Amino acid sequence: MFIVIGLGNPGKDYSKTRHNVGFDTIDVLANRNNIKLNKIKFKSVFGEGIIGSEKVLLVKPQTYMNNSGVAVREIYQFYKVPIENILVVVDDVDIDFASVRIRLKGSAGSHNGMKSIIYHLQRDDFPRVRIGIGKKEEDEDLADFVLSRFSKGERLDMDVSILNAAEAVEMSIKEGINQAMNKYNIRTHIAQD
Repeated sequence: MFIVIGLGNPGKDYSKTRHNVGFDTIDVLANRNNIKLNKIKFKSVFGEGIIGSEKVLLVKPQTYMNNSGVAVREIYQFYKVPIENILVVVDDVDIDFASVRIRLKGSAGSHNGMKSIIYHLQRDDFPRVRIGIGKKEEDEDLADFVLSRFSKGERLDMDVSILNAAEAVEMSIKEGINQAMNKYNIRTHIAQD
């Protein structure tokens, strides 16, 4: 069994913001794999289904980003899956815009949702799929930046990246995370407008 957790903030005010690309990826995965996100438990909205031959939970924590770890810990303790079977999909300001990177473990960097998960699990050795959301201006507040929306041009590129992230998750589940890393952890450059 795999648990795929997309990070984001609940509510219309946060829909389609840079910080919610994890939620957007879960929506794409649900749509592609006919999984209905119709269950509420573990302070999350989630759905159960099959990807490849594996049972999968697609999860959108409803705790707001800074407390994502509360929901993740509840799910992890309930299902008792191996830590390597928890995939977290997360926005990242530290990688190239619209790039997708997979890591097996690591620090949270500046990401409060990841900090919360690492704090509540007391470990950082779970895989994550990172989506580059761009870099803030030098004098711009990081919180303001991640809660902003993409320009029309950026949104087109981001929709492609979200699809790539969904495909990376599917490949990780079906063929193994190393295969997905080999395919998706390559440098690509997309011009920002």
